[in-house]
Amino acid sequence: MASRPKRPVTAELLYDIEQITDLQMSPDGRHVVYSVLRVDKKSEKKYSDLWVAATRGGKPRQFTFGDYNDSMPRWSPDGSQIAFLSNRGNEQQAQIYLLPFAGGEAQPLTDLKGSIQGIKWSPDGRRLALLFAKMDAEAAERMADEQKKKLGIVSRHITRIFYKGDGMGYLPKERPHLWVVDAKSGKATQLTEDNGFQEGMPDWSADGEHLLFASNRVDDPDMNQEYSQLYTIPAGGGELTKLNIDHEFGKAAPLYSPDGNWICYLGNRLGGNYWQNMCLYVAPAGGGQAKNLTEAHDMHAVGASIGDHGGAGFSAPVWAADSSAIYFVASRDGAQTLHSITTGGELSTVISKEKSAIGAFSFAADQGRVAYFEANMYDPGQLWSRDMASGHARQLTKLNADFSRYAWGEIEEIWFKGNDGNDLQGWILTPPGFDPKKKYPSILEIHGGPQAQYGYVFMHEFHFLAANGYVVYFSNPRGGQGYGEEHCRAINGRWGTVDYDDVMSWADLVQARPYIDKNKLGVTGGSYGGYMTGWIIGHNDRFHSAVAQRVVSNSVSMWATADFNYGWCDLIGIEPTPYEDLEAHWEISPIKYIGNAKTPTLVIHSETDFRTPQEQGEQLYVALRKVGVDAELVL
Repeated sequence: MASRPKRPVTAELLYDIEQITDLQMSPDGRHVVYSVLRVDKKSEKKYSDLWVAATRGGKPRQFTFGDYNDSMPRWSPDGSQIAFLSNRGNEQQAQIYLLPFAGGEAQPLTDLKGSIQGIKWSPDGRRLALLFAKMDAEAAERMADEQKKKLGIVSRHITRIFYKGDGMGYLPKERPHLWVVDAKSGKATQLTEDNGFQEGMPDWSADGEHLLFASNRVDDPDMNQEYSQLYTIPAGGGELTKLNIDHEFGKAAPLYSPDGNWICYLGNRLGGNYWQNMCLYVAPAGGGQAKNLTEAHDMHAVGASIGDHGGAGFSAPVWAADSSAIYFVASRDGAQTLHSITTGGELSTVISKEKSAIGAFSFAADQGRVAYFEANMYDPGQLWSRDMASGHARQLTKLNADFSRYAWGEIEEIWFKGNDGNDLQGWILTPPGFDPKKKYPSILEIHGGPQAQYGYVFMHEFHFLAANGYVVYFSNPRGGQGYGEEHCRAINGRWGTVDYDDVMSWADLVQARPYIDKNKLGVTGGSYGGYMTGWIIGHNDRFHSAVAQRVVSNSVSMWATADFNYGWCDLIGIEPTPYEDLEAHWEISPIKYIGNAKTPTLVIHSETDFRTPQEQGEQLYVALRKVGVDAELVL
């Protein structure tokens, strides 16, 4: 019998892709609960359900049903029930629900008005700590009045510079604070409340008496984002205590050691400076001398890989059960691996699979078993379980099984030298059925960030382009994470220099291959990749078409219109603001050089993009048209 022909990857495949977005191992290590995101084709709405998989194998079991968003599942310490967020009672308002693991209906625990952003059980299972932002009084009044509700928001009175967020919209005046909820009665108690500040997700002390958290409480936290410090507060309410740690700059994701003697946290060595590695620190639980555990290894101690189906990509560090070491995910050379490092700084690799990326992970209470998310260039991600003693790993899910019916192109990894003799990594994706004797149109893809990396994660966009006959090639030029601080710092204060050199060195290498059609060269990228696309068309006319996605075109206006306006100067490495040094910002702006452009360009921008504002794309489009370049704009 003849085999069935493979399907081409289409744009519509996006509707069918299922993604794991969160996971947690049960305390006894026998099960993993995880959330799966899906898309309804008719409404184009996203929903998520909870599933449970046995760590020793077997078919996973769907645990929640319906067109709701069920997310953030968390086992109670005794494993008898699962707390999770759901909007099943109100599409616009998620609440905490409790679901017995032995069976039964999910019951609402909370009735809060606002945004629940994190939950964590107390060690005794009697309470849950929340990171929760109340609904603004004006919004609550509007929701209670049908006429005002229909009219919607007519004006916003803004008094802070951190007033909007990409993917979040305009931010409420109420900021996230710490709350504690009784797991039986649902009674919620607010612990912190000053809206001049906001808190990060807390951790419980082993005795359940205190919460440890990060908060930026300097005089103007919006203007000084890098100064978060660590605090404790009694779980029943009371005064904050600042931990006096001799590490001055920002701290995040703090966690008590099991013996209560230490804390670990993520942080940077210096303020601002986006080029730095994210480092893992340890300090005495009561404050004192902090130790940077990962600095000597020149590694970025979080995931930094860019994909268009990120899935369960992040977990905070986790202490070893005996308090001797800490587990964490790090980014290196396009991969993400799970490591452990002792409090003395001795580094070990726990899980490292060739050409893959490890994301979120969760241990059983005795740490005899770990559950983790693993993705690669052909798979958006699966759930795995590993026995820590034997090292035996088992795949627990088979999401997107239909992928085997599609035709996928082959990916070649290449290490090459840049103009300065620097080592660079890139990949070439060829179309399915590739014939090296033929000529193919090609597309150079450039990643965003720039402090990120392309690597072993799934990119539907790339496979879709390859299915349409394009050779797609992408690399990690200087300015990105995953190759050490020197690589990332290289473009600090000089965007459009060595990063441009690296991108064009990669283009030179690939375009010299005999199967590349020299008359059909395309270039595209988004965010910083959109910036570099705009920079390229203003500095050479090699490419025959360009697509600038969510572009950054003008540093002068980007500084004040992006959601992180306060951090733009740190990101690009130019300390003066545009009104203090206009020329410095204008010098790195692609629009300054647009008079040189000849390449036909499509500009794609979202009207709700608050990270790279719409005006950035509009400026590029209008400027291109003004100088006579064939250009179109899609919003």
